[in-house]
Amino acid sequence: MAKRTAGILLFREAPGGLEVLLVHPGGPFWTKKDEGAWTIPKGLVDTGEDLLACARREFCEETGSEIDGEFLPLKAIQQKGGKIVHAWAVEAEIDADEIRSNTFEMEWPPRSGRRDQFPEVDRAAYLDVPTARSKINPAQVALLDELEGKLRDI
Repeated sequence: MAKRTAGILLFREAPGGLEVLLVHPGGPFWTKKDEGAWTIPKGLVDTGEDLLACARREFCEETGSEIDGEFLPLKAIQQKGGKIVHAWAVEAEIDADEIRSNTFEMEWPPRSGRRDQFPEVDRAAYLDVPTARSKINPAQVALLDELEGKLRDI
């Protein structure tokens, strides 16, 4: 069975147009990866957990900010590895430079026996949609497309 995740696509209207908040995964594997590595703040859904509640919890865990507003449901997408992403878009603003992410522990370097702590997210940024399209995990581009379509219809 595919793993299910839930997340929030935060957006804002800026002087130059629509911007979305994306986060960059933390840890040594992602240090030098940029294009295609960024993602919406999201995480694994616990058994029996409400999907939107999970998305809000994960957003807070990965950014340090609680988010509220009118949540627009987006169609679930499936990433290359099989993971299903359930997402909601919401118009709000946080300070991307002040995120505080939870951490995880792993052995690093591999087979060294040494364990270290790393942030789940090492940075966040508001990006215009064309830039976001090149930075985001390719499967998540569909979330950007749907958001733009929903905003055109409003």
